[in-house]
Amino acid sequence: MTVPLPPPHRIYLLRHAEAAPAEPGQRDFDRPLSEKGYGDAEIIADKAADKGYRPDLLISSTALRCRDTADAVHRAVGVALDVRYVDALYDATVDTYLEIIDAQEATAVMLVGHNPTMEQALETLIGHRAMVRALPGGFPTAGLAVIDFAASVNAWRLIDFIVV
Repeated sequence: MTVPLPPPHRIYLLRHAEAAPAEPGQRDFDRPLSEKGYGDAEIIADKAADKGYRPDLLISSTALRCRDTADAVHRAVGVALDVRYVDALYDATVDTYLEIIDAQEATAVMLVGHNPTMEQALETLIGHRAMVRALPGGFPTAGLAVIDFAASVNAWRLIDFIVV
């Protein structure tokens, strides 16, 4: 497993907001956000924007609940945000998440994706101890990790974690 090195210099990991339960016959991929999830996506996007967290590039899973969450970020950040939807983020391994991040030239990249892969990516970037200290209950829905590369120690550091 390769841990990405800059660029990007900042990584945002956003787990999609709460999804509605699947309707009879509905594929997991097609589950939208729940009513609570829609509200949480808007809140987390607004909190991030209020703190000045603005990715240059947003890469989202094509699953409906991730697209809905990405849309909230796009509305909060503005139309200049480059948004891409990537099928490979759905049901992906942590290696896939990290390879997608590593392939980007943008200074600040946001991934909107799924657990447990989102949590595994965070743990891979910042280490197990830092992960457990920051998120003892795991990576919540609509949680946003803000990770910067600290060149002085040649490592990724969690600088903020935003929850609803």
